[in-house]
Amino acid sequence: MILSPSLLSSDFGRLTEELAALEAAGVKWVHWDVMDGRFVPNITYGQPVISHLRKKSGLFFDVHLMVHEPERYLADFAKAGADMLVVHAEATNHLQRTLAEIRRLGCKAGVALNPHTPLSVLDYVLEDVDMVLIMSVNPGFGGQKFLPATYRKIRDLRAMLDARGLSAHIQVDGGVDPSNTAALVESGADVLVSGSAFFGFPPYDQRLRAFEDAAAAARPAN
Repeated sequence: MILSPSLLSSDFGRLTEELAALEAAGVKWVHWDVMDGRFVPNITYGQPVISHLRKKSGLFFDVHLMVHEPERYLADFAKAGADMLVVHAEATNHLQRTLAEIRRLGCKAGVALNPHTPLSVLDYVLEDVDMVLIMSVNPGFGGQKFLPATYRKIRDLRAMLDARGLSAHIQVDGGVDPSNTAALVESGADVLVSGSAFFGFPPYDQRLRAFEDAAAAARPAN
């Protein structure tokens, strides 16, 4: 299990220090929620912030583009230092072209699905993705309650990947904490995003261990 703490819940006035603290705690990934105020009802940070902090951090930058027409910004975010670019299937008219461009730019390619979006939209692009992000809340704000239907969606996606012999990551974002970590891992998720449930419980090394211990207690999938 990979934990990717969402900086949306970090101290924005101390992002350099937050990234250093995450790295010191043993975290490997960090999740950037980029919002444009159009695709979702909120605005966060953009390419300049990521570019500045890329110079100061060795973490894997998992960049979640909650923006309308993400294809317009791919090159800028790749240049800023994203390791993974995740676009919403609902936000682009040409999903396969967008995924191909992400890979051409040298980044890992991911697709995010809102809670209402069926897995069928992935049918003809599943071979083009390195990760699928299952939103377990409606995107736009942190601290929301986890939607239980997410478990079935994860299981169904894991079955789709297994049937095709694919190894793409399954990421879950929204309402993730140690209490549901085992169930998420049992369902087939292997990358978990946590915001307020991570940053609100320092020290970070102990909180990371709480997630890892919960994941280790998951029952193997049959």
